[in-house]
Amino acid sequence: MKLLSTAIEDVKLIEPRVFRDERGLFLESWNARAFAEVGIDASFVQDNHSRSVKHVLRGLHYQLPNAQGKLVRVARGRAFDVAVDMRRSSPSYGHWVGVELSDDNQRMLWIPPGFAHGFLSLEDGTDVLYKCTEFYAPQHERSLLWNDPALGIDWPLDGGIPQLSAKDAAGVRFADTEAYP
Repeated sequence: MKLLSTAIEDVKLIEPRVFRDERGLFLESWNARAFAEVGIDASFVQDNHSRSVKHVLRGLHYQLPNAQGKLVRVARGRAFDVAVDMRRSSPSYGHWVGVELSDDNQRMLWIPPGFAHGFLSLEDGTDVLYKCTEFYAPQHERSLLWNDPALGIDWPLDGGIPQLSAKDAAGVRFADTEAYP
C-alpha cells in the first residue's frame, strides 16, 4: 500500500496493492495492521454503501458531536470525493481537498474525524463504500452548503446541474456552521 499526501496534511490518499490478471482483480480494502503502520489507526463501527446516477451530489455532511472518520472507496464507477476541514483550531480550517476515486484507480481516501464529507457521482451506477469510526447519529448531523462561494469547491460538473436531496439543497453556509474546537 502506498500513502499519498493531499493538500490537507491529515487527509490521506491510499493506493492499495491491486493484483490483476485475466480473472479480474484482488485487493485488501482494509487491514488494521497495515493501515496502523502508515499512521491510520482507526476502529470502524459502520459500513455504508451508496449507489448514484451521474451528477448526484451527496453532502457535505458531518456530525457534531460524534465526529466520524471515514475511509472512502469506489467499487464501481467514478466519484469526485471532497473533505472540508471543520476543525476551528486547524491551520487548514475551511480548506477543502477533492480527489477522483474510481473502480479503475482503486484509490481510497482517509478522512479523519472533524471534516465534512461529500461526493459527486461522475457516472451512472457509481457505488461509493465507506467505513465510519462512529455510528450515524441523525440528531447530530449537519449539512454544509455544497456550493458555498466561501469554500470555492471546484466540482467537476461539466456544465451540468447536480441532483441534491432536500437536506443537501438546504445546507448551511460555512460562515454560519458549527465547527469542531
